[in-house]
Amino acid sequence: MRVVTVTAEPQALSVDLDRTALVMIDMQRDFIEPGGFGASLGNDVSLLRAAIDPCRQLLAAARAAGLLVVHTREGHRPDLSDAPRAKLERGAPSLRIGDSGPMGRILIRGEPGHDLIPELRPRDGEPVVDKPGKGAFYATDFGALLSGRGIENLIVCGVTTEVCVHTTVREANDRGYRCLVPADCCASYFPAFHHSALAMIKAQGGIFGWVTDAAGVINAMNPFTP
Repeated sequence: MRVVTVTAEPQALSVDLDRTALVMIDMQRDFIEPGGFGASLGNDVSLLRAAIDPCRQLLAAARAAGLLVVHTREGHRPDLSDAPRAKLERGAPSLRIGDSGPMGRILIRGEPGHDLIPELRPRDGEPVVDKPGKGAFYATDFGALLSGRGIENLIVCGVTTEVCVHTTVREANDRGYRCLVPADCCASYFPAFHHSALAMIKAQGGIFGWVTDAAGVINAMNPFTP
């Protein structure tokens, strides 16, 4: 066992690194770069870039420590057969899911915008989970992947804090996983939502999980990083 203690709120958390996975949620061009889905909704996508460098540092440390690293991407089949009508018609974006944009069809698997940003590209052998919804467990093999590796703890990073990160943490919590969320490795188009989402996770003794930062996790893993 490689048990480490991570400084966190509402209290420090001890985890076995051999039963811990780093999960990078939806660090995709469609959400982070101009011309994608996030921008089509009228958001300032530059706000999400604050999470990139902390994610990159944590990703490097997790790889060095030998953690399972899993990446997710939200997107749909080219024929949109897995995209509910209510999702396709929601709001009044400048471009809807499936429309052609500067990075190909918006939020469609295989298009340039659906890809992960260059700074956080997966290494060979790191699983990439393609999901049609907000949470990583819905309509995917994410749960089977984790159980097959004996994972009990998740370090959850990505975008956006209050949507796909939060949904995944809630889903994981109901399935018995301990979730650590490094605040600086997540971001939102709405800073107030980011802070509220983190407050919800750690409220009431950690009702959904624990909140930390990249440095807290990296420092805890230092004895196991060459």
